[in-house]
Parts: sequence; C-alpha cells; structure tokens
Amino acid sequence: MLDINEIMKILPHRPPFLLVDRVVEMEAGKRIVGLKNVSINEPFFPGHFPGHPVMPGVLIVESMAQVACILAILSSDESVRSKVTYFVGIDSAKFRKPVFPGDQLRIEVEAVNCRRGIWNFNGHVYVADKLVTEAELKATFADKAN
Repeated sequence: MLDINEIMKILPHRPPFLLVDRVVEMEAGKRIVGLKNVSINEPFFPGHFPGHPVMPGVLIVESMAQVACILAILSSDESVRSKVTYFVGIDSAKFRKPVFPGDQLRIEVEAVNCRRGIWNFNGHVYVADKLVTEAELKATFADKAN
C-alpha cells in the first residue's frame, strides 16, 4: 500500500530513526498495519547488547508511534501536512518478548478516537504472530517551530 518512498513523503523521520518500512493495510480514521524489518545493521545493536543484540523497547514503541502518525495524517485534512505530529503520551506499555535481528515487526494500530485535536490509539506489535509489545498512544498536530 505504501512503500518506503511514500512513507518518507509523509513522515519527517529519516534513517536511522525511520522505524517503519512499509504500510500494508489502512482504513482511514480506523486502523493501519505497518512493517519494520529489523536488521543486524541497526545502529543501536552494537551497544544494546554486545554479544546479545536486542531491539530497545523504546524504539519498538517509537515504531508504533510512527505508524500511528501515518494513520493520523492520512485520516486528516490537507492542512496537517504543514504541521508536525508530536507523540504526547503513552500508557499501559507492556513488553512481552524481546525482538532480535532478523525479526519483522508487524505493527497494528487502531484509532480509538480524536478529541480536541488529540488522537488516541491502541497499538500492538507482533513477530511471527506472537505479541511482543502493546501500548496506548496519544498524538497531536502542532505548528513547526522556526
């Protein structure tokens, strides 16, 4: 549905901090599914942890936030394209299993609601159909700082 080039037209993130490679499903205003291929070449693996590389949980949550951002932008009117999306909250984060090099994250995000400009999402991340991470996320749009 969206390849990496289309994603980079939507998100301001760039490697090594762009943590979604593809969007495979989306229903505007409702849900989205993104993929992240986890490579041993990721810049965080040499330090997390030497001899036992594990993807940091905070970056798994960031991948959820980036996928949620794509859903929020593509579900909103064109005026948000000139704004920046800020991740403003996380609740109930749970890390169920570690993520290793060679894994593929399947990032499923559901929009719960959007009230007063604050989007609320439920996110789940799977590796090979096993839940590895889940969280409730909040995001909003703001003008870019000069």
